[in-house]
Amino acid sequence: MPVITSKLSNDQQKKLLSLFGHVRLHLLYKASIHGFTAAAFHARCDIQGPSVVVALNAAGFVFGAYTSVDYRQNNQNVNDAASFLYSISAGRKTPLKVTGLSGQHAFINRDTGPNFGALCFCTGFSFQAAEMHGENLVLTELEVFRFESEGTFFFLIMNYIIRCKKHEIAFEPFMMTIQNYKSVIKTVNQARILLVGPVRAITGTSGNSVTIQHRTYTIKAGKQGAAIPLVLCDTMGLEENDDTGLNIDDLFKIFKSHIKDRYQIHCIAYVVDACKVSLLSDNMVKKFQAIRQKANQMGIPQVLLMTKVDEACQLVANDLRNVYNSVYIQKKVESLRIPLSFTLPVKNYSKELELHQDMDILLFMALEQMLNYAGNFFENQIPDCQDDGDDLELYRSNDHARRVSSVRSAQEVV
Repeated sequence: MPVITSKLSNDQQKKLLSLFGHVRLHLLYKASIHGFTAAAFHARCDIQGPSVVVALNAAGFVFGAYTSVDYRQNNQNVNDAASFLYSISAGRKTPLKVTGLSGQHAFINRDTGPNFGALCFCTGFSFQAAEMHGENLVLTELEVFRFESEGTFFFLIMNYIIRCKKHEIAFEPFMMTIQNYKSVIKTVNQARILLVGPVRAITGTSGNSVTIQHRTYTIKAGKQGAAIPLVLCDTMGLEENDDTGLNIDDLFKIFKSHIKDRYQIHCIAYVVDACKVSLLSDNMVKKFQAIRQKANQMGIPQVLLMTKVDEACQLVANDLRNVYNSVYIQKKVESLRIPLSFTLPVKNYSKELELHQDMDILLFMALEQMLNYAGNFFENQIPDCQDDGDDLELYRSNDHARRVSSVRSAQEVV
């Protein structure tokens, strides 16, 4: 199944990354795929934190802008001292970088898309048009990347917690995104996430699997709220011996489902206790490999939900915001041969009597990313569905907007 990738060449990617140092750029929006409209741009790029706009023109220039603040459509002037314009061309070994003018606003947060007619969405800059884009404004592509670095988690904490006094306000962006999620396939109303892992990987403390069959759980938005468009599908835990625990063949049947297409699995979350990674037996690792191979064949996205990260690393236990800076956690993930960008670390509620914001941020991020990966699964079904004229149940829904995060890989630009 096709995966949306950047139009940038390897050389252009290297030059773009040289502007930021050690970072990862994840593709959020591609105009030729998602549409050259302001609505499409904001549906995928709003409230994503630091981001880079990349425009390609017919003259071979790559140009755009970096901003460290969110797009929000609040019609306010934005002061962003970190923002800059840039230009990349074959005739220059290094990118041209233009920083903002002192005392000038970086851009205005409007409901329009980035206007490259005069790069006017970043108004507080002075540049020569010939150097920036060769005086050629015929765009062949427009892309937006989310900017991520080792400090990404700290940015989220600052943006959603430190600036916000109330717990409800702090989590509103996450909750709104999750509650308003819609699949691009109209007949599929809920994303189904399958949880797979050894026994006791989530919260269990006994030696046996808590779940003895395939069960589904819906999540409500508050005590009186409606169910969110996400279903968690739990199974019996994987065990050491082949004759105990979840049978792999039964799991493959769950992947596909023999009821209706809308009941099949759209994303798989491997649940692994961070404290037990080094204790996984060879037989257990082989089971994971068999599951991954089958899921890859079926085109089902997969993520690693790493639990109890605070118990595995003292640095994280002291301050949960250190989770993305923990070398110990990073090595645990790498030992499973799963890219870090596919890993969702969480801390379990076990002894806490009240809600904790740092813990909730990680849990919200995990739910949101699972929905994003399920969204990638739906997106990849569209070409197949359009070719099948007899399948009337599967078609694109264009009457909604949602945030999309592209499929990640181990590379820095995806």
